[in-house]
Amino acid sequence: MLLPLVLVLALTPPTAAVHVPGAEHQQLARLSDLTTTGLVATGHTDPADWAGLTSAALPVPAAVPGIQIDGYFPDTSSSNSNNGWAHDSQFVLRLPDRWNGGLVVTGAPGVREQYANDRAISDWVLSRGYAFAATDKGNTGARFYRDGRAMEEWNRRFTELTVAARAAVLSRYGHFPRRTIATGISNGGYLVRWQLENRAHLYDGGVDWEGTLWTVDGPNPLTFLPPVLRSYPAYAAGSSDAHEAMVAAGFPAGTEFLWDYHYRYYWDLTQRIYREEFDPGFDGTLEAGVPFCSSGTPSCDADYSYAARRRIAGPAVSRVALTGKLKRPLLTVHGTYDVLLPISQDSDVYAAMTPGRLHRYYRVEQGTHVDGLVDAYPDRLRPLAPCHRAAFVALERWLDGVTPPPSATLARPADVATCPLPAS
Repeated sequence: MLLPLVLVLALTPPTAAVHVPGAEHQQLARLSDLTTTGLVATGHTDPADWAGLTSAALPVPAAVPGIQIDGYFPDTSSSNSNNGWAHDSQFVLRLPDRWNGGLVVTGAPGVREQYANDRAISDWVLSRGYAFAATDKGNTGARFYRDGRAMEEWNRRFTELTVAARAAVLSRYGHFPRRTIATGISNGGYLVRWQLENRAHLYDGGVDWEGTLWTVDGPNPLTFLPPVLRSYPAYAAGSSDAHEAMVAAGFPAGTEFLWDYHYRYYWDLTQRIYREEFDPGFDGTLEAGVPFCSSGTPSCDADYSYAARRRIAGPAVSRVALTGKLKRPLLTVHGTYDVLLPISQDSDVYAAMTPGRLHRYYRVEQGTHVDGLVDAYPDRLRPLAPCHRAAFVALERWLDGVTPPPSATLARPADVATCPLPAS
């Protein structure tokens, strides 16, 4: 069990002694409030990095005083301009004065930067007394594929930060964390899965919020995105056959109100940039294909066939693929209305790959990929943040020896600010 909350300043070395080993550069600030309320005021976060990931109603906790360390590890790429640095592999580490003995490590969702989880995760875990660490994964932005084997670097950077953050906790509080938990959203959830499969000795467990599933034989985003890119224009023009093709690809009936937004902002870009990461030769000398191309256009990602390109793309995917061979407890939450990573092509499959004794899986009815959309459709969607928090508490209890609630589909509650899990 975690330590009771204690005032660490009476127990630990001066803040000047805190050091993040391996960092090429680091700067420390003592702050009266490490939550986003205080961080926005002092400029120690970037609201643009977490924009759209949470609903407006998500509460911000009371002030949490402590220290923040911003910095970066050695790297040769320069897509991240936060803090005035043109340098990737940036991280943020927050160490509250009142510490519960635990450490939470996260990686950025999508191709965002190290502050992306500040509203969704950092605020809440800091309020519970955890130290918090986040990485930009080593490359950022829509051209992340230029970094070369970029997704392999994501996993390495998460591991690197975990090792360094554990040592920084030691220098701040006088001992290593008694509990280290990995968590993250989307691509950050993928990182949690990969770490618990491949670097499990560093963690006690994890909470996966709609992690991306990459498997060599599929499904993966390169198998389900091209069919919707081919079908959506015809569906928008009124074709019932195209609608059937969209549903068959994994995008369920009832989610049509989300399709146009995702076509314009997610599906096309996601397909092209991840295909460029794994199969850059598909479009010849082009870089990430032809945006919003019609099927039949040369080098059009709407016509991409992972099965046909498996011999070329498969070896690259295999280097980052998930196996389901978990070695530490994991809880997964995923929304049934996710139309970027459709649940039938992602977490349903991953749950079937994992050992039941180490995995609990909560399918969240009417949850979608980003909670910001809940504000636009409050009657048709519900936020996933409360379910992530419920799963996190269930993991804490699991690590304390209490059997977690069984895997289940979670119906919409009367109050969507809550997310009751099934009885154990």
